[in-house]
Amino acid sequence: MTDRLRWLGHSTVLIELDGVRLLTDPLLRSRVLHLRRSQPLELDGLAELDAVLVSHVHYDHLDLPSLRRLGRGITIVAPRGAGRLLDRRGFASVVELSAGEEIRVGPLVVQAVPAEHDARRLLGTRAEALGYVVAGSNRLYFSGDTALFPGMAKLSSAIDVALLPIWGWGPSLGPGHLDPRSAAEALTLIRPKIAVPIHWGTYYPLTSALRFPPAFLTAPGRAFVRAAAEIAPDVEVKTLPVGGTLPLSRQ
Repeated sequence: MTDRLRWLGHSTVLIELDGVRLLTDPLLRSRVLHLRRSQPLELDGLAELDAVLVSHVHYDHLDLPSLRRLGRGITIVAPRGAGRLLDRRGFASVVELSAGEEIRVGPLVVQAVPAEHDARRLLGTRAEALGYVVAGSNRLYFSGDTALFPGMAKLSSAIDVALLPIWGWGPSLGPGHLDPRSAAEALTLIRPKIAVPIHWGTYYPLTSALRFPPAFLTAPGRAFVRAAAEIAPDVEVKTLPVGGTLPLSRQ
């Protein structure tokens, strides 16, 4: 198996590393509540996953219909407090982690790390927001949704690839999110070799017409590239199209 990343859109990334296949925050639907997908959904290659990493319980990150498409027997790694929700929906293999705890998936070590984000789910479920560091022949950081916080400098040494959110699904951002500028500032703390912007350019509210695509579907990527070049010029930015792949060289 070739080591690589494939960005399926929003916060969903297929990580293939050292023979292990992980999927982050699966959102595998063309329409979610009031959101519509701007790019075609490609589900090929999602069989035989080893685990799913869920960063927090918001509906666009812990999406139950998407998880059901992967099968109720899939191993789900989720923040402590999310297990009851998943158990009630019939998922048989749920591992809850708090920040600082880790699980081994084959030869990989997956460590839960802090995130700064209000992760309350409508109608009651509360669980902390997490990011994950996936360590094998490469070290990958998936931040989930988060604001900029000083503890990013203490997450892990020698991060090879940082998967960072740079926007969302609408014309504005609420608190607890990175925008292109603050995501670039995060690079000065994390110090990865490569940064891949995610959580942008995929979904838009139905109130936005696509006859003239809204600027928030394209502008954040360009803004992040400019800000990163200014603030963190030593970090290589790899901007992928939705569905795009990044090969990972063995370190």
